[in-house]
Amino acid sequence: MKINVNGLISDSKDAVVSVLDHGFLFGEGVYETVRTYKRKPFLLGRHLLRLRNSAYMINLLVPLSDEQFSHRISETISQSQAIEELSIRIILTRGPGELSYDPTRCPDTSVVIIVQPLREISSKTLNSGIEIAFSTFIRNHPMAINPLIKSNNLLNNALAMQEALKQGLSETLMRNYKEQLVECAQSNFFIVRNGEVITPPISAGLLEGVTRNLIFEIGVLAGVPIREEVFFEADLDSAQEAFLTSTTREIIPVTRVGKHTIGNGNPGPTTRTLMDNFSRLVSELI
Repeated sequence: MKINVNGLISDSKDAVVSVLDHGFLFGEGVYETVRTYKRKPFLLGRHLLRLRNSAYMINLLVPLSDEQFSHRISETISQSQAIEELSIRIILTRGPGELSYDPTRCPDTSVVIIVQPLREISSKTLNSGIEIAFSTFIRNHPMAINPLIKSNNLLNNALAMQEALKQGLSETLMRNYKEQLVECAQSNFFIVRNGEVITPPISAGLLEGVTRNLIFEIGVLAGVPIREEVFFEADLDSAQEAFLTSTTREIIPVTRVGKHTIGNGNPGPTTRTLMDNFSRLVSELI
C-alpha cells in the first residue's frame, strides 16, 4: 500500500494527517474509489466529476485540476510494488483548523490518495452469486444528508455492514424512510423481471453510482431494457434475478436477500448478458 498525503508519498505506517483535520474531527470530507484495469485508472474523469460535485455540496474547495489529480495518482501507482490490479481511494477533507464549524478556519484542503491491491471477486462468486442481508438500518433522510454527497462520514453504512458481517455476509440491502428499497451499503441494487432490469430512482435517496450509470449504457448496447422504478421488499418475491454493482465489484449476481430467494436461486441470463457486455466494454475502453 502507498499513500499520498498532500503530494508526499509514503507507506501506510508513515502517512499522517493532523488530528485537527476537520475530516477527523467532524467527518467533513468527500471521497471516490477508482479501480484499475492493466494498472490504468478506469473512468477516472467520471469519478473526479462526482468528487467535485460532492465537494461543491459541502462547500469544500478542490485544490487540484483533473490533470493534477491524474499526475498524483500515477506517481503513487508507480511507487506501488503490487503486480495485481489496484484500488485507488481519493479523499478530500476540510483540512486542519480551529475547533469550529466555520469552514474559513481551515485554509487548506487535505488531499489523500490511497493505492492498494484490489480485492478481486472470485470466479466462484461470479458463477454462483451471493446472499446479502436485509438491513434494519435505513438510509439517511435526504433532508438530513444529501445522498448525492459521497461523504467520508459513513457511519450509516458501517452500522448496516456490521449487521451483515455478523451473519457472515458481505453486503446488505437498505431501505429509506418510506420503506422503499434504495441501495446496498456499498453498492447499487438491481432486479430483473420478465427480461427487464429495474433499479431504484435517484429520488429514492441513493448515491448515483458511476458503475450504475454505466449499466444503463451497457443495456443499450446489449439490447437489455433498463429503467428506474420505486419498489418495496414484497417486490423481491416477483424478481427473477437480482444483482449489485460497484466500481470494485463490477456486477455480482444476488441469489438471496434476507429471507427472499431470488428466482430459482441461481444467477440468471439477463445478469449474465450484462456481465459479458461489461467485460467487453472494459476491453474496448482500456
